[in-house]
Amino acid sequence: MHHRTTVAGFAGALALSALTIPATARADDFSGDIEITKVVVNGGKDIVLGTTDVKTFTIAVTATDDSGIETGNTFPVMWHTPLPNGDSYGLVVPDNIAGKCVRQSSTTTTCTYTLKMNPRIHPRDNTTAGTWTVRAHALANDGDYITKNSVARAKVLRNSRLTVNASPEPVKKNRTITVTGALTRANWETYKYGGYTKQPVKLQFKKKGTSTYKTLKTVTTDSRGNLRTTTNATADGYFRCSFAGTSTTPAVVSAADYVDVK
Repeated sequence: MHHRTTVAGFAGALALSALTIPATARADDFSGDIEITKVVVNGGKDIVLGTTDVKTFTIAVTATDDSGIETGNTFPVMWHTPLPNGDSYGLVVPDNIAGKCVRQSSTTTTCTYTLKMNPRIHPRDNTTAGTWTVRAHALANDGDYITKNSVARAKVLRNSRLTVNASPEPVKKNRTITVTGALTRANWETYKYGGYTKQPVKLQFKKKGTSTYKTLKTVTTDSRGNLRTTTNATADGYFRCSFAGTSTTPAVVSAADYVDVK
């Protein structure tokens, strides 16, 4: 059974009062000349979730004001879908709301927060794969404040796996080699990996003694995420499959399968 997590509920539990970002605040709110100048999620990399492992990542928020930033009063959350009642569907909050703050100068401070995403809790379902939004709040020493509802975006993706097998091994030169494999990705509803259907996958080959893979052809996965194709055995070397990724699923390359050509 799914239990929705909301900004409002979390804020009430922590009693953050004025520092809390209201769930109903869908527009930016500010007072004075304070600015949030930079937000970096997970070091600029996509957040990739499987079916069991909890993903730990950071959000770093840089704010500036002529009076300086009050440390411990910057606060980011990451959410996916706003709901009509003001709550958010899909929500992640920091483990420690104080974060680790470093003053860059008398006016500018960067606060870094650690967050965790559990694939069995936070994504809610497969519809939340893709772009998530960061909302952030900061307070200055002179009382200036700013809340930005959409200060940054980050990709949260369903982990992908790709296999390949080339046979027979060994094989006589110029004979046919059959290559099979499977492209699967994490399902956040069943907590299993399922076939990623109708996706283009490149079959690549690297001749023994060389360092570069060359694409031989593109194969489309079937209704179960499986792929199957043939090619000629021309030389000893390594076969692999490569998937470029989509807006919800990361790119992945299979392990290489060596074929000895006699």
